[in-house]
Amino acid sequence: MNWKKITLLALLVAVLPSVVYAANINISTRYGMKGDNVRLIQKYLTKAGFFYEKIDGVFGTKTLSAVKEFQYAAGLPSDGLVGNATLNALRTYNPAAVKARKKVPERPGVSKPSGTVVSMIATAYTRYDEGCTDYTYRGNYLKRGLVAVDPNVIPLGTKLYIPGYGHAVADDIGGAIKGNRIDLAMDSIDEAMQYGVRSVEVVIL
Repeated sequence: MNWKKITLLALLVAVLPSVVYAANINISTRYGMKGDNVRLIQKYLTKAGFFYEKIDGVFGTKTLSAVKEFQYAAGLPSDGLVGNATLNALRTYNPAAVKARKKVPERPGVSKPSGTVVSMIATAYTRYDEGCTDYTYRGNYLKRGLVAVDPNVIPLGTKLYIPGYGHAVADDIGGAIKGNRIDLAMDSIDEAMQYGVRSVEVVIL
């Protein structure tokens, strides 16, 4: 009996699952996927302070939003795809080392109304997202033009203007919307995904 071959075979059997797992994580993990890779990403996002939902291994809209927000903060393309660059950045993320991000420019021909300006990080959501309902915290049907805020920063009912989005009303809240963050309601998941994460100068009217 060749003990060297048996020992080598046993070693391969023990190591192979981790090799396959590592190979899978190297392939971009994206919206719609499920499994251990997604759980790992959600754990990293939670530790970094970008994900506040249940770690369930489902790459849904909440995870997508958290990934895009992290990518934006880390200076990576905000495409929502978790490949090697994003995964490595998650593993080594240090908020103190993040450089200031460039502001999204105003659209040509659009004048900004006057009022108190607050710098915020904006994301987008819809009534189709996990954990969301058809109605806002204030009881209005969730649609474009209504936004979620931290009431300690912007009181509910406040009228706002958001560059690249338009006029809005602070009408909703969310577990992940704390501090200078704002979540903009969209009418479709595609529209919310395309919006991504942006640094905006919100005007309180």
